[in-house]
Amino acid sequence: MQAARIVSVTLTAALAAGIGGALAAEQPSAAQIIQALKPPKVTRGLSAPAPDSARAAEDSRFVDGLRTRATRSLSTDERQKVSEIAKTRPSIDLEINFEYNSAVVNPKAMSQVTALGEALSSPELKGSTFVLAGHTDAKGGDTYNQGLSERRAEAVRTLLQEKYGVEVSHMLTAGYGKSQLKLASNPYAAENRRVQVINVADK
Repeated sequence: MQAARIVSVTLTAALAAGIGGALAAEQPSAAQIIQALKPPKVTRGLSAPAPDSARAAEDSRFVDGLRTRATRSLSTDERQKVSEIAKTRPSIDLEINFEYNSAVVNPKAMSQVTALGEALSSPELKGSTFVLAGHTDAKGGDTYNQGLSERRAEAVRTLLQEKYGVEVSHMLTAGYGKSQLKLASNPYAAENRRVQVINVADK
């Protein structure tokens, strides 16, 4: 069993239009987010296979490097590393609304932001390090979308810090532009405009 676990949460940035009460009722609560993001319990007497142990150690070193350096943004190579690590981890979808071409969180999304803020500042998750990864749909050029995705991640980080006291030192931001569409079959869909949260705690 790996000592480290990286859990991803996808915060889908959908347009307010078309989002009804039924969808809002399905939004995960703070308790559900906590459950999804909590590191696994380590069972005594069980050891991970050598390849898994080596991978866990490598991931741990990578995370430690992100935590201790002065700059909080990620390079292209680091963003790719985070993406690869997150692929094999459990995930949960939340609805965080951005209007088209905007990095401002929609007011209708604040209930879900509140649940996320309560989860990340809870005793169960306090002290963990999170990567906030922004994404856009396929409209527009690569350079513009890269910047927009970074601004969306930073907008969520600002809300989490200002309203819920999540320490900035425990949040890294990354932008992926339109390179990782959630709905590749519909590249312009609102579901592609999202922020992904990854718990990179090693405990």
